[in-house]
Amino acid sequence: MAGTTGWGEERTGGETGRQRPVERARHWRYDELPGVDLLRARYVRKTFVRHTHEHFVIAAIADGVEIFHHHGSDVSAGAGALALVNPDTAHTGRAGVPEGWRYGAVYPSPEVVAEIAAETTSIRGTPGFVGPVLDDPRTVRLVHQVLRAAEEGNALAADTLLRVAVTRLLRLNGGPLPQRRIRTAGAGIAARARAVLDERMAEPPTLERLAGDLGTSPFALLRAFRDTYGMPPHTWLTDARVRRARLLLDAGRPPAEAAVAVGFTDQPHLNRHFARIVGVPPGAYQREHRTDRRRRRKNVQDPD
Repeated sequence: MAGTTGWGEERTGGETGRQRPVERARHWRYDELPGVDLLRARYVRKTFVRHTHEHFVIAAIADGVEIFHHHGSDVSAGAGALALVNPDTAHTGRAGVPEGWRYGAVYPSPEVVAEIAAETTSIRGTPGFVGPVLDDPRTVRLVHQVLRAAEEGNALAADTLLRVAVTRLLRLNGGPLPQRRIRTAGAGIAARARAVLDERMAEPPTLERLAGDLGTSPFALLRAFRDTYGMPPHTWLTDARVRRARLLLDAGRPPAEAAVAVGFTDQPHLNRHFARIVGVPPGAYQREHRTDRRRRRKNVQDPD
């Protein structure tokens, strides 16, 4: 598949003269696929910190290997495989080989996946993926075809191929997600702590103050939060700040203003965390999405 999309062909020489792939990434949306984010990327040294997505992750590996931590262990996905992550599931990401990994990804919302599942599968309850990795070159090709169709403005093909890909994944590796119920006092405290951090995102309390306000100890809160959300409170807060910063960037706020509004000290602070979670810097993210909006407005005004 190398060379079919123009990705991963650039090289740079190292001290030994050995060529190394250049990291590139594009994160965008296509108006004819509402509720779906799109990504093409080649990563070599990039490391994704522990984070979550509100949408599903369907990452189709074209070449190389990605390793990601998922539910307590490292798993790997190589060429011809898909990395699959359900919404609000903590995970990481890094290269599994020196040349890194090249992939295309679609991020459909839970509503999009639920609609497809209701129409094409017999899954009862909230649909999701059973395993984090699936070796299926056919679906890998489908995902890359979705991205190509979106890039070419072929709405019929993009929508059709997305539905075929998601249906196939759910039939091969799908099932009902477990219902989230707060069954323990620890989970209840964690949920209350999360609500406080969400409300006080720009000026969060210390762990000791937060625990004291909730009537528990710092280490008890830390343990309960990690058990419930898969990460400690400070990591969850960084993840939540980046999510909110994306909304502000989508609304047209400059990155520097978005950074301060969500609690980062300055734009470089936002840049560092945004790139380690979203995969591109906030400025590049906003420029790409702004370009898409201008293109959509032009198409509406001048359909010919």
